[in-house]
Amino acid sequence: MLDALKVIIFGIVEGITEWLPISSTGHLLLLNEFLTLSQGEDFFEMFEVVIQLGAILAVVVIYFHKLNPFSPKKTQKQKMMTIQMWIKVIIGCLPAAVVGLLFNDLIDSVLYHWYVVAATLIIYGILFIVVENYQKGKEPAVTKISQLTVPMLLIIGVFQMLALIPGTSRSGATIVGALLIGVSRSVATEFTFFLAIPVMFGASALKLIKYGLNFTGMQVFLLILGMAVSFVVSVIAIKFLLKYIKNHDFKVFGYYRIVLGVIVFLYFGITALLA
Repeated sequence: MLDALKVIIFGIVEGITEWLPISSTGHLLLLNEFLTLSQGEDFFEMFEVVIQLGAILAVVVIYFHKLNPFSPKKTQKQKMMTIQMWIKVIIGCLPAAVVGLLFNDLIDSVLYHWYVVAATLIIYGILFIVVENYQKGKEPAVTKISQLTVPMLLIIGVFQMLALIPGTSRSGATIVGALLIGVSRSVATEFTFFLAIPVMFGASALKLIKYGLNFTGMQVFLLILGMAVSFVVSVIAIKFLLKYIKNHDFKVFGYYRIVLGVIVFLYFGITALLA
């Protein structure tokens, strides 16, 4: 039952950090130092995938009507606009999909280190503050997803591709990229949620193929528990973020990332020196 409690904590952390632009990888890296599951490394790799699935299902549920091009409650024009939105999402996902498929294992083996996570936490924290200061007082050029052009989508896609570097934060990178080209905070945030659907489902499918489904009954229970907790907390986190950005900017997340990055540097740096 101790593992069940740990799984709940992991699910809570994933649900919060997957959607707030503060890096789920950085938080899970630290958390795993103190709350290691006793089920083995392969199980934890699979567990990370499953709690991400719980998080992405929250977006699907919250935005189901908006994302559904076949809804009987939509007019023909609304259905066509929904299809066009999905085309924009696919275009925005292309850079990350191509690079992820080609170099996923290489990225994990070369870049998945604590000092990379710490550095990207700090770098993107600074970027949030700089971009927000740069855009202060300016009216956003894009206030609707329908206004996003193909070049804009590819720029946002490149920033999402950069999130393949551990510690970057997929939501953080795409939001920074969108803000830089004049997209409003609300559109940047919402479009980031939509971009996550194919990217995270695709990444999860690759991990499922890699690790398979050979688990004990207890492990299946832990996976389902973690996914459920991540789903519920994600719903709360998404609604909080959407409400928060109506009256606030992203600088607070930038400061938080810098502090967390310093903590990661100090903790793992000191641990390495003492080893």
